[in-house]
Amino acid sequence: MSKKWIAFAILSVFVLTLGLAGCGGSQQAQPAAKVLKVGAEATFPPFEFQEEKSKDYTGFDVDLMKAIGKQMGMEVQIVNTGFDGLIPALEGSQIDVIASAMTITDERSKKVNFSKPYYKSGLSIVVKSDNNTIKSFKDLEGKRLAVQIGTTGAEEAKKIKDAKVREFNSASEAYLELKAGGTDAVVNDLPVNEYYLAQGGNKDAKLVGEVLNAEEYGIAVAKKNTELAGKINKALDDIKQNGEYAKIYEKWFGKKPQ
Repeated sequence: MSKKWIAFAILSVFVLTLGLAGCGGSQQAQPAAKVLKVGAEATFPPFEFQEEKSKDYTGFDVDLMKAIGKQMGMEVQIVNTGFDGLIPALEGSQIDVIASAMTITDERSKKVNFSKPYYKSGLSIVVKSDNNTIKSFKDLEGKRLAVQIGTTGAEEAKKIKDAKVREFNSASEAYLELKAGGTDAVVNDLPVNEYYLAQGGNKDAKLVGEVLNAEEYGIAVAKKNTELAGKINKALDDIKQNGEYAKIYEKWFGKKPQ
């Protein structure tokens, strides 16, 4: 065997190896889905919370954002953040959007861009079952109130004359304070209070009074990120039109969206 033939054989193997490597490289170069970091305070059922066993994030807002992300061709990643830290996290680019049952208010709209409303809510009161003195928001004057920090429920409670307001990091902590007798009432969003009672809270607590301040929830995006805000509104419109939004709504609230 000549040296020339050996050199040719080695060169052929080398070229073939490069070709195979090139094929493999093209298969591995599939673009990964872009990640949409969604900030949420995950102790606010039925909107966002962790499953007891798996600790996976679940809830209406989580399912909604997964459907929106799918429509946008993006993978959703939930970033659990305290409610009062959500807007600072958005402003600091630690998250891309907020989807955490956040009420659209004029004050918040100065800091963020909100999507079109995706849920209508309002504030309500939960008291212990044997409490027959609190029947409306007017009856909360001078009472001890438990609220979740940073929420519109907390803002409203602070307006009540002579009320002693205690702020907690989560809604569940406020309910525990009520159960322990450390507060007279919890002021929170109606669907959150209803969910708490439906999950067993009605054994020693009840909903009283009228619903106060009709509120609308929106998905928040940084002021500078107008392009993303437009894409989220488009995706929200799409899932409302194709029926996906209605499926998610019925799953969590047992009725069709109004």
